[in-house]
Formats: sequence, C-alpha cells, structure tokens
Amino acid sequence: MTPHAPDGSRDRRIEDPTNLWIIHPAGRLLLPWFISRGISANAVSIGGLCIGSLAALSYFNWRLWPFACIGLLLSIAWLIADGLDGMIARATNTASPLGRFLDGLCDHGVFLLLYVTLAASVGTREAWVLSGFAALLHALQSSLYEGERARFHRRRSGISIASATPARNPLVRIYDGVAGLLDAVAIRFDDALRHDPDPVRLGAAYGAYAAKPLRLLSLLSANVRVYVIFLACIAGDPRLFWWFEIVPLTLILITGLSWHRIVEAQFIAGRGSAQATSAHSPLTHSRDLTR
Repeated sequence: MTPHAPDGSRDRRIEDPTNLWIIHPAGRLLLPWFISRGISANAVSIGGLCIGSLAALSYFNWRLWPFACIGLLLSIAWLIADGLDGMIARATNTASPLGRFLDGLCDHGVFLLLYVTLAASVGTREAWVLSGFAALLHALQSSLYEGERARFHRRRSGISIASATPARNPLVRIYDGVAGLLDAVAIRFDDALRHDPDPVRLGAAYGAYAAKPLRLLSLLSANVRVYVIFLACIAGDPRLFWWFEIVPLTLILITGLSWHRIVEAQFIAGRGSAQATSAHSPLTHSRDLTR
C-alpha cells in the first residue's frame, strides 16, 4: 500500500479504511463523468449539502429502522460527494481558499442539521443541551484535526510552512485560524525542517512516525460519526452518539495531539543530538530515526 493516493488526495497511511475501500473508489469512478460535463467542485459541495440534508430528514424518523437505513445510505452518498469535490478541484486545478471554506461549511452544515434533527426528534431539554454541547466539541475537534492533517501532508514532502497567502474573505480567515490554533506550538519542528540540509529526507522520516498519531486522529473523521449515528439510532437512543462525541472523541483528540507533539519533540531532540556529535554528517539524524 503506497502512502500517496492515485488522485493526489490524502496519505493512505492516515486514511479511514472506509475511505480507502468504499468512499474514494466510488468518487474516482464518478470523477470522469463529472469532469466531462463541466460540473465544478463547488457545485458538488453544494449538492453534497443537499444530500446530507435529506439524510438528516430521514433520521428524524429514526425510530422506524427503514428511515435510519435510508439516512445511512444518504449519509454515505454525502461522504462520496464530500470526497469527489476535492478530486474535481485537483483534477481541474481549480482548488481555492473559498472552495476549501465552502467544503468545510457544507460539512459542518450537514452535521448541524443532523444534530438539530435528532434533538428535535427526542424533544427534551436535555437532548437539546447535550446536542448543542456535542456540536461545539465536534466543530473544535474537526477543525483541529484538519489543521493536524494539513500540517502532516506538507511536512512529509519537506515543506516547513504553508506558502498560501492569507485569504481575503474574512470567513475563510476565521476558518483557517481555528484550524491553525496549534501552529504556535508546532512551529519548532517547522523551524527545524526549514533549516535542515535535507528537508525532504527529514520530512519522509517524520511522516513514518507521525502517521501513527494521525491514524488515531482519523477517528475524528466524518465517516466514523456517520456510522455511530446510525448505530445509536438502531440501538434506540441518539444520545449515545452525543456522548460518544463528548467523551471518547475528545479523549482521542487530546491523545492524538499530545502524541503528535511528542513525535515532533523527539525529532527536534534527535536533530540537535546528531548535529552536536556529527558535524561532518548532517543527515545522520534522519537515518537514525528511520531505522
């Protein structure tokens, strides 16, 4: 299994298994049809929002298992659209900060509708409070996960700092700002990567180790939430999903972020030690860390 997907998307080492074997293959099958008809990535993002809205409406009747099943199928269709829009943007070279923001906005919009619909179907004050708290944690978890994932992808290629200029759209800047909340903490490794004599080799070595915490953080993906919503509804209590969001996923976020920072610190320490002991072999630390 190679780290790079054939369409240039996420590193396969940190990808959700259902993306690898179901969601993204389906998107690749649809990609030529959409490109041949000139359907833009933004149009697919909006179409995905519509599909996700239908899934939320289906879940309003989750007590009837056929509606829960329909909600799951529509949610999977939305996941396919959510991956397809990025494939179209890369294939047509039309990726943009606004498109990325629209994609994120549609993702959060679908889940907001799911939270509201499920809370309304339960109909108690406790459900609304629990749903609202879970939704806030979801937004924070997803944004931090996106920031970590973007950081991993550029570093594995030896790129220390993202080269994109700040977006003019204030909403895009806010979205990017939340995703980059940990930049100040992670900057030390980026500095080390920037000053390394062979950043590509160091980035590849880093990628082999950082893939493990990023694989753990992939449990924060939309896929996992989609399946847990369905299972909670089939079990007869949507509140199980909200508690899953509040407790296990928050613990996964904390563990994954801490683990990633430890990996960074180990590489920084290894680099400093190698430079101190081997001034004539600047790549020693990269070799040692890949053994």
